[in-house]
Order: sequence, then C-alpha cells, then structure tokens
Amino acid sequence: MNIKRAKEEIKDAIESYLLKDEFGDYMIPLESQRPVLLIGPPGIGKTAVMKQISEEMGIGLVAYTITHHTRQSAIGLPFIEEKMYGGKKYSVTEYTMSEIIASVYEKIEETGIKEGILFIDEINCASETLAPAMLQFLQYKTFGSHRVPEGWIIAAAGNPPQYNKSVREFDVVTLDRVKKIEVDVDYAVWREYAVFMDIHNAVLSYLDIRKENFYSIKNTADGKIFTTARGWEDLSKIIYVYEKLNKKVDLGVVYQYLQDMKIAKDFAAYLELYYKYKEEYSIRDILNGNFKKEYIDRLRVAPFDEKIGVISLLLGALNISFKEADKADVFVTGLHGVLKEMKGIFEGNGAFPKDVISDMVSLREKKLRAKKAASIINKKDEHLELGIINKLSSYAHEVEKAGIVNCGDGFEFIKKLFENEVENRSEIIDRTSEELENAFEFMEKAFGESQEMVIFVTELNSGYYSIKFINDNGSVKFYQYNKNLLYKQQQKAIINEIDELNSLIHSRQKGE
Repeated sequence: MNIKRAKEEIKDAIESYLLKDEFGDYMIPLESQRPVLLIGPPGIGKTAVMKQISEEMGIGLVAYTITHHTRQSAIGLPFIEEKMYGGKKYSVTEYTMSEIIASVYEKIEETGIKEGILFIDEINCASETLAPAMLQFLQYKTFGSHRVPEGWIIAAAGNPPQYNKSVREFDVVTLDRVKKIEVDVDYAVWREYAVFMDIHNAVLSYLDIRKENFYSIKNTADGKIFTTARGWEDLSKIIYVYEKLNKKVDLGVVYQYLQDMKIAKDFAAYLELYYKYKEEYSIRDILNGNFKKEYIDRLRVAPFDEKIGVISLLLGALNISFKEADKADVFVTGLHGVLKEMKGIFEGNGAFPKDVISDMVSLREKKLRAKKAASIINKKDEHLELGIINKLSSYAHEVEKAGIVNCGDGFEFIKKLFENEVENRSEIIDRTSEELENAFEFMEKAFGESQEMVIFVTELNSGYYSIKFINDNGSVKFYQYNKNLLYKQQQKAIINEIDELNSLIHSRQKGE
C-alpha cells in the first residue's frame, strides 16, 4: 500500500489499542496489542508519518534508530542483587532500566501525557548482539527485564532486504506477533504531501514531467545510485535557502541530494531553464496585470517545456500569495478566539489589564512548551501560537504605554488594535484575488482553452492553499474554466463508455 493508506492503518490500530472499557481498562490488553511493523524502501517518509500521527492524535512520541544503539544501552547494564530463596541468600544478576524504556518514562514525566508511540527505526538492521533483544521486544514488549508502559504503542520500521544488505529476516514466530504493513513508492500520494509542505515548485514541475525520476535505486559496478523522496524534499529546502542567500544551485549541489548523476544533471539543467524563464518573463508584472504582449507572442510558439516552466512559475508565485492569505486568515481567526476568551477574563476583573494579558501570555507559553516537549504540535501551529503570543505581548505593552488601568477600557482599546489585523487580512486577500484574476487573463491571452489552461486549472484544483483560498474567497475565472474542464471530462467519459459498449456489441455480433 502507499504511505498515505499506511498512515491511516496505523492510526486505526493505535485508536483501537487505546480504547478503554467502562472500567478504564484497555479493551485490547498490552500483551495482545501487536506492534506495528512498517516495511518499505528507504526515504519514503516512514519516520515522518510517525511524527504526523503523534501530532494529529495528541499523543507522545519517543523515537530511536536501533542501529545507533549497543546491547547495553538498549537492554541496560547488569548489576548484582542479593535475594532470598527458601531462606537462603543468593547473588542474582539484574539489569538497570533500558535507556529506551527510561526515555518513555521521562517523556511521561516531562509532558504529563501517559499514552504515546515508541518508535524503533531500522529494527531489522540491529546488530547480531541486539537481534535476540529485538525479537523479545516485538514479542513481549520488553527490553531486558523492563516492559513498555501501558498506553504506549510499539511501532517499528525497516527496509526490505533488496535495499540493505544488513537486513535480518524475522522468523514466522515473530511475524505472527506483529501487525506488518508493507509500503511502496507512490508519486501521486507524495505530491499531495509535497504541495502541503510547500516543496519548491521547480521540483514539483520537474517531477510532473519526469515521474520516473522520483524514486530510483540501482546497483551498478560503482555501487548504488539513487534518488528518494527524502532527497527531493531536502533538495527543495536547500534551493529555498540558496535563493535567499543569492547562491547558485548547480550540479554539484544537486548531486549531493540526488545521488544519480544522470538524474542530477537532468534536474540541474531544468533548474537553470526555470531561473532563465523567471528572468525573461516577469512573473510579478504578470500577476500585477502589467504583462507585455511579447510574453504572449513568445509563449504561443514556445516549446512545451518552456510553457510548463512559465506556468509553474506562475503557480509558484500565486502559491506564495495563497499561503500568505491563509496565514493571515488563520492568525486573525485564532487571535479573535483569544480575544473572546480575554473578554470573559476582563469582565469584573480589578487587576491592571497589562498584568492580566501578561498572565495569559505566560500560560500560553507554558502550554506551548509542553506540546513541543510531547511532539504533538507541528511547525505551522507552533508558529501560529508564537504569533499570537507575540501579539498579546505587544498589546500588553500598548495598554501600559497608553496609561490604561481599567480592564473594561483596556479591552475596548485592544479591540481597536485588533481591527488593524482584520484590515491587513482583507488587504492581503483582495491583492491575492486580483493576482489570480490577472493570471487567468494572461493564460487566456497566451493559450485560450488549451491543454496548458487545463494544466493550470488542474494544479489550482489540487493545491492545498489554492483550493482553500478559492473555496473561501471565490474566483469567477476559476469556476468558469473548472466547470468547462469538468464538462469536457464528463463528455470524454461518456464517449469512452459508448465506444466500449459499441465494441462489446460488435464482439457479440461477431461471436454469433
């Protein structure tokens, strides 16, 4: 199955394992909770999925890569304990608590969250001395003599043997005690994730044309050459940073992430063209509605790759605006919720408004630290909360600066400050709507109702931020072309059905 389906399967398993009966006991006892064993090629997002599940379900996460551990750190160190058996004293070997199990208890102490995931990566690549301990861990949920705490689900991941010569095959006894999920590469699923994670548009537009280069591992005389989902994502991050630093992403940089020289050369050449088109077609002028006629004349006769490159640049620039609009909207909505809460606290409160706001800031900072420690908040939500905290701090400063000492007056003052945020959001949304309409006008003049327009509309339809913006704020041109596109798809489907029916009838007539 693909990684998206695997994620849902794991979430379902965890939800089942954490379900309690009316007496507060887990309906599936610990010994019957099969560890989840995720097996799939390297670099497709197995580890990232565990983090996402932890954040989405609001449970803890402790993650270890077992190849980084010795037998002592995994199992614990031996020590001699005196024990009485049958009235006689004996020296018995005991073990200190495993570092891994201890980390789970530390996470519980640190966060107060008593349920979570203990994730062990590369579990089938454990050293020979650790292999028996890993089998014991999967079968009995223990490291050495210490058991995983109740409420903590065991998840593990590994690579199939063809990708790693260090892989050890699990026996039937072990496999019969785990919930094995095999995952494979799926570009369409990764692309959904990539759009949401804001993978660089040059990477997405290249892979849309060269899907076969998305994931590749080959054995050659010189060793393994490969490209992986992780490699493309990390390359995207360095491209963004190099752009900010005004540095060039050349073949040498690309090859550090895509360790297949043929693919690295191909992408590096594409990236060079991507930047060339960015200079020759002023995307900002197009979005501002000031595009030149020469852009349209050139695009009409340009090679298909150039057309796709320009469309990709347009979509990339629009996506920045869509994200900015979403960020402003989410921030204003979140801040409004805080102000509603603040109103209830301010009513009848005799304290100084600055002190009341400062107390709210301290409480939110404490909650944010707890969520970060428990790994149950993603970067987007963390940045939103930091933005709200910073804004509240600025409100406290403004209230003090204005000399306001009454909570009622303080709240009215803050409401007026909040109106600035609402106005700023409106300006961003209006500007983004105008850019979208200008982009459609340019596409109409350059391509009309062509396959290029279909690509443009389809990309808007599949982008997380684009479709969210359009659903919230509308777009006459988008609805127009999307409707036409849908109509044509339905028409094509009907024609195909008729053709299939005619073919079936013809076959039967021939048979008679």
